[in-house]
Amino acid sequence: MPTERLYLYDTTLRDGQQTQGVQFSTEEKKQIATALDQLGVDYIEGGWPGANPTDSAFFEEAPATTARMTAFGMTKRAGRSAENDDVLAAVLNAGTAAVCLVGKSHDYHVTQALGISLDENVENIKASIMHIKAQGREALFDAEHFFDGYHDNADYALRCCKAAYDAGARWVVLCDTNGGAQPSSISHVVKEVIAAGIPGSHLGIHTHNDTEQAVACSLAAVEAGVRQVQGTLNGLGERCGNANLISLIPTLLLKEPYASLVHTGVSDTALADLTKVSRMLDDILNRVPSKQSPYVGASAFAHKAGLHASAILKDPSTYEHVDPAVVGNARIIPMSNQAGQSNLRKRLSDAGLMVEKGDPRLAQILERIKEREAKGYSYDTAQASFELLARAELGDMPDFFEVKRYKVTVERRKNKYNQMISLSEAVVVVKVDGEKRLSVSESLDDDGGDRGPVNALAKALRKDLGRYSAPLDDMHLVDFKVRITQGGTAAATRVIIDYEDGQGRRWSTVGVSPNIIDASFEALLDGINWKLLHDGTD
Repeated sequence: MPTERLYLYDTTLRDGQQTQGVQFSTEEKKQIATALDQLGVDYIEGGWPGANPTDSAFFEEAPATTARMTAFGMTKRAGRSAENDDVLAAVLNAGTAAVCLVGKSHDYHVTQALGISLDENVENIKASIMHIKAQGREALFDAEHFFDGYHDNADYALRCCKAAYDAGARWVVLCDTNGGAQPSSISHVVKEVIAAGIPGSHLGIHTHNDTEQAVACSLAAVEAGVRQVQGTLNGLGERCGNANLISLIPTLLLKEPYASLVHTGVSDTALADLTKVSRMLDDILNRVPSKQSPYVGASAFAHKAGLHASAILKDPSTYEHVDPAVVGNARIIPMSNQAGQSNLRKRLSDAGLMVEKGDPRLAQILERIKEREAKGYSYDTAQASFELLARAELGDMPDFFEVKRYKVTVERRKNKYNQMISLSEAVVVVKVDGEKRLSVSESLDDDGGDRGPVNALAKALRKDLGRYSAPLDDMHLVDFKVRITQGGTAAATRVIIDYEDGQGRRWSTVGVSPNIIDASFEALLDGINWKLLHDGTD
C-alpha cells in the first residue's frame, strides 16, 4: 500500500525565536535555514517581516532553498481592506512563495481580544486569504486557539477554518495554542474536521508542549489524517516550547504505524545528520545539549547497568529501539561502580583497547574505578577521564608533559572608574621534552570582563606547552559543572568539564578535591591529555 506525503513545516526562526532568552541574528537565521533545507523540511517559516529589524533583514538576505520559504503575519485588521492593510503588506513585500497568516478561531478571543463581531472575523480571514492568492502566493492559515475554540463553539471554529479553505488556503493549520489539548481529543477533533469537509491533505497541526505532549499530539493528528506537521528544532518555543521536530522526524520515519502511513522529504542520509543539526542549534544558542534528549542526546543510547551492557554486546536491539547510527548518534557504555566486565571490555574496545576476557587487569581497572568513585569521582559521565585511567592501568598512556607546580591568586580591587572588580592570575610551570616552561595568564576576556580563576588557570596551562600547544587551538570548553559530593567540613568538590573541538568531537572529564581549583585543574589536565591522545600527537 503506497504511503501518503506528509509535509514538514519548521517554525524555529519565528515561533522558536519566541523562546525566553533566544534572539537569533540574521546570520544565525541563515545558518539554521540552510541546515533545515539540507535536512529536508518542506517549509521554512523565516519570521514576521516588518515586526522587527532582524526578521526583515533575513528575508532580504534569505538563502536560496529547496524548501518553501514562508513569511508569517496576521489576517487583515478590521475596518480596512486587505489591499490597504500596511501590516499585511509588509508580509507580502517579503516576496516569499508562501505566506502563513494567523487568525482567531475561538469565539471568546474574537469578541474579547479583537473586540469585533464573529461575522467580521470570518470576513477578515476570507479576504486575507483571497488577497494572498491574488498575489500568486501559496496561502496558509493558522487557526489560533482552534482546539479550545472547538471545545467551546465547534460550529464557529469550523466556520473560520472553512472560510480560509474555501478562499483558497493550501493549508489550514489547527493550532493547540495553549498546549493543553490531549492526544485522544486532538485525534477525535481532527477526524470531525475532515468529516466536515476539509480534507486531511489540506490540514496541518501545530502543538505546544505545555503538558509535555506536543510530539504525542502531533502524531495523534497524523494518524487521524492531517498531512502537515509544524514544529521547531529541539522543541524551541514560547513557554514550554513547540513540538520537537528532532523527535518527530525519526519517529515518523522509523516507527509504525507512521512509517507505513506517510513519507516525508527527509532522506536516510539527512536523517543521519539529525544529531549534528540538533547540536548545531545548541551551539548557536550557547546551550549545553540535553543528554536525555530522545534520539540525539548523549545518553539516548547509554547503557550503564552491567546486565544491559552484557545483552547489548550480544544483540543491541535488546535495549535499543533503533540503531543510534541511523540518527547520527552513538552507543555509550558508561563506567561506574555498577559496571561489570562486559561494560568495561566494551568501553575499552570503543577506545581502541582490546583486552581479552579474564585478563586480570580488568579486575584491577574495575577496582580502581570503584575506589575513586567512593571518593566522589563519577566516570558515568566523564568518559574521557575513564579512558585515561584505564590506559594508565594498562600501561598505555603516554606522558606528554609534566606539571611541576601552579599557583592562582585572586585580587579584589577598585578600577580607574572606582568600581570594585575581581581579577585572577595563574602561574603554571610545566616540563615539556625535558625543558621547564613557565606561563602566566590573567582571567580577563577580550572585553575586559573577569572570567574567574579557573579560566586564568586554563589559559596559563595551554599557553606554552611547546609542540603540544598548536593541537589545542581548536579545543574549547562547552560546560563547567560543580557538585559537592560530601557534607560537613570534609566536603569534596567534583568538577565535570565538557569540551568540543573543531572536528565536532565532544568529551567530558572529572576532577575531585576539597579545593575547587585543584578539582578543576585535574579535570583540565585530563581534557588536554585526551585531546592530545586522540589527535595522535607524538
